[in-house]
Amino acid sequence: MTNDGVDLEKRRFLTLATAAVGAVGAGFVAVPFLGSWNPSEKAKAGGAPVEFNLDKVQVGQMVKVKWRGKPVFVVRRDDNTLGALAANVKELKDANSENAETKQPSYIDSATRSVRPDIAVIVGICTHLGCVPQHKKETEVTWGGGFFCPCHGSKFDLAGRVFSGSPASTNLEVPDYKYLSDSKILIGVPEDGEVA
Repeated sequence: MTNDGVDLEKRRFLTLATAAVGAVGAGFVAVPFLGSWNPSEKAKAGGAPVEFNLDKVQVGQMVKVKWRGKPVFVVRRDDNTLGALAANVKELKDANSENAETKQPSYIDSATRSVRPDIAVIVGICTHLGCVPQHKKETEVTWGGGFFCPCHGSKFDLAGRVFSGSPASTNLEVPDYKYLSDSKILIGVPEDGEVA
C-alpha cells in the first residue's frame, strides 16, 4: 500500500481481470461478426461458387454437390471408363457437343467434357424435362454405364453425352469450374476466374 492509501496489488489485479474479461467479450463479438462474412446458404443456392474436395470421390464413384439449387455430379473416372467414352461415340446423338443448345464451357476437352480426363463435373438435371438422372455403374447396365433418367428413359454416358434413341435432345450441362489445386475445385467460376 502507498502513502496515499492506494493498494497497488489490488489495482493490478483489477486491471488484469478487466482486460481478460474484455478480451473474452471481444472474442464473443468477433466470431459471429467474422462468420457473417461467409456467404449464407441462401447466397450459395443463388449462385455463389462452391468449393469441393476431390479426395471425397473414389475411382468409379459419383458424389452429388449442390450448386445454385441444382445437383452437380462429380465423378472420378478410371482408364476403362475413359476408353468406353471413346468407344461409344457412334451411339451418341452429339458426341462432340456441337449442338448449339448444349451448355458447356469452351475451355473443356470435347471428348471427355472435362478439364482433367479423370474428373467429370456435370449438372445432374436431364435436358428432356428436368428430372434428376441416376448414376449407373458399367457393371449395373448393359450400355456401358453413365446416367439414366427414370422419368422418361434418357441415357447419358459418363461424360454426360446423350445416347441416340433417348428423349433428351442435348447433352447434360457442364458448369463452369476451375481447379484450385490437384484435389480442390471451385464450381461456378470459369477457368479464367471471372464469375459470370
